[in-house]
Amino acid sequence: MAVAESPVPGTRPLRGDVVAGLTAAAVVIPKAMAYATIAGLPIEVGLYTAFVPMLVYVLLGTSRPLSVSTTTTIAILTGAELSMIVPDADPARLITVTATLTLMVGAILIAASLLRLGFVANFISLPVLVGFKAGIGVVIIVDQLPKLLGLHFDKGSFLHNIGEVVRGLGHLSWPTLAVGLGTTALLTLIERFRPQWPAPLIAVAAAIAGAGLLGWQAHGIDLVGTVPSGFPHLTMPDLDLVERLWPGACGIALMSFTETIAVGRAFQAPHEPLPRANRELLATGAGNAVSAFFGAMPSGGGMSQTAVNRRAGARSQMAQVFTAGATVATMLLLAPLIGLMPHATLAALVIVYSIGLIHPADFRDILRVRHTEFLWALAAFAGVMLLGTLKGILVAIVVSLVALAQQAADPPVRVLGRKRGTNVFRPPSPEHPDDETFPGLLLLKLEGRLFFMNAERVADKIRPLIAQHHPRYVVIDMSGLFDLEYSALNALVEAERRYRAAGVQLVLAELNPEVYAMVQRSPLGQVLGEERMLFNLEVAVARLQAAAAAPRHAESPT
Repeated sequence: MAVAESPVPGTRPLRGDVVAGLTAAAVVIPKAMAYATIAGLPIEVGLYTAFVPMLVYVLLGTSRPLSVSTTTTIAILTGAELSMIVPDADPARLITVTATLTLMVGAILIAASLLRLGFVANFISLPVLVGFKAGIGVVIIVDQLPKLLGLHFDKGSFLHNIGEVVRGLGHLSWPTLAVGLGTTALLTLIERFRPQWPAPLIAVAAAIAGAGLLGWQAHGIDLVGTVPSGFPHLTMPDLDLVERLWPGACGIALMSFTETIAVGRAFQAPHEPLPRANRELLATGAGNAVSAFFGAMPSGGGMSQTAVNRRAGARSQMAQVFTAGATVATMLLLAPLIGLMPHATLAALVIVYSIGLIHPADFRDILRVRHTEFLWALAAFAGVMLLGTLKGILVAIVVSLVALAQQAADPPVRVLGRKRGTNVFRPPSPEHPDDETFPGLLLLKLEGRLFFMNAERVADKIRPLIAQHHPRYVVIDMSGLFDLEYSALNALVEAERRYRAAGVQLVLAELNPEVYAMVQRSPLGQVLGEERMLFNLEVAVARLQAAAAAPRHAESPT
């Protein structure tokens, strides 16, 4: 367990963790209950999820401030999976399926840790993640609107739910809407003017007090109702469901780990070590696997609760022990009061914090920098809303992988000139009109990996450059090429043969040791010899400049 060292002697570090843990609990407990309702589960499941995974993470995790329970993204992915397996929402069956799903998520994460697949967290690009999370935020808001408005209808697709909300506006419950809007206003005002206060706890306490003292249920305001008190009972997963649940479990596991590692890195202090990806897989996997037997839903690192934990002074993972302790106290002592909470309050809580997933400014920044990646973000955004959350995450992954393949399949080929009076070679630009070029020499630079997918594309880019410049020598700077695959090497052999037949000689410069050794072992190395595999562009220009500018019948120095 990674425990933060503190320069302050005595009990002050522990006191900081106590304060941070209890402060975080004021945020974690109401939100965990709200997220359980997103998944279509009883709210006590949220309490179980804010208890067991935290304690397991304390033993195995590597991020000091990370607070682990569930998140909006995980909750809605879980809800989408449960709605397919248990369409009638039978409570007992829901708990069994949830336990099975959570155990599978944990097993997948543990297996990924053993296989050292921590790098998978980088498979979803940032623009795609921006679009995916924004789509999730919109879906959650639409999903919670019926509770905020006091409407009742059978849930369906995103577009179906929007249509039902619009059709039901004439039958909304004004008292329910008033409670929801009041909760929203209270949360917003506290977050705006008193951000250090536990806004979710205050809002929930105010709603419970109003329901208990003013008899809100008599005005048609739906309350949570009976909440079981005490520790969770042992819940056994149903392994017969594995075949049906594994696709959804894989998606939830990926999102759990992606959020966990992202949050852990975001709140790492300068003096703290970075969270170790494969260890985080093990910690979150074990937390899910153990908590499954206590009826918890899938879990991962939460952004807002970690922010509160860090802001309140958490110095080590011990803060989570006190958050979990506060959750236990809630389960044992406060269950009757929680039953008085209006559903509209929970819906408002979910909506307010789900809005935080939607960042229009991020879309604008992506569009300003790169139009193509903006389209990727929009694809992920639309995929979640139109195809559903589980298919939406697949769209996000596929878009990321296609984007990666597209970039790899179209590497840049840069024409170079030399900054006058220096040995600096760079692409030509209007800002540097006096850069040197060399008659008879075409200087090019390749970057990235040259392999079967992009070798022909690179050749297609070089051919018109040769036709435009009519060089005697094509000198390729290989310093930015970190790998040369066999198929691409064969393509270079063929290119050299064609160039030579057309009176153009190929010269390679600044090969890294691995690429150089590979070329040496190939027919290309035999053809080029040491004379046409040079140390760098400066050497190549010095050696070839005179020969390149000479008449065609002149003898080449190579």
